[in-house]
Amino acid sequence: MMKGKILNGLLIMTSLFGYLEWGKDNSVFLFQAEAEVISKLFIDPVSSVHPFTILPLVGQALLLITLFQKRPGKVLTYTGMAGIAVLLIFMFMIGIIGLNYRIVFSTIPFLIVSLLTVHHLRRS
Repeated sequence: MMKGKILNGLLIMTSLFGYLEWGKDNSVFLFQAEAEVISKLFIDPVSSVHPFTILPLVGQALLLITLFQKRPGKVLTYTGMAGIAVLLIFMFMIGIIGLNYRIVFSTIPFLIVSLLTVHHLRRS
């Protein structure tokens, strides 16, 4: 029970440290990008609505809900993890294709915790 909550908390935390680079001088961590998206949601919601912004945010919200459940639900955990994984697996692939080790290494913690979470959920 407690291990599930710890893993879900780690999924949220590791997802925030994904890193993106583009062009010569542009880079951002996901926690910075999310703060910008959330602030724009209240000002100009249409500019913020995109699957690569909404799915991870919804995924994080679902995982956050599981932290307040007595026993974290498997469906919410899998759904939340999948919402975040859409973006982070895409980033991982971009890092591999572009040979950008910073992007690749920033996504590995989330991917490892995801595998540990799936393993834990299948055993319980």
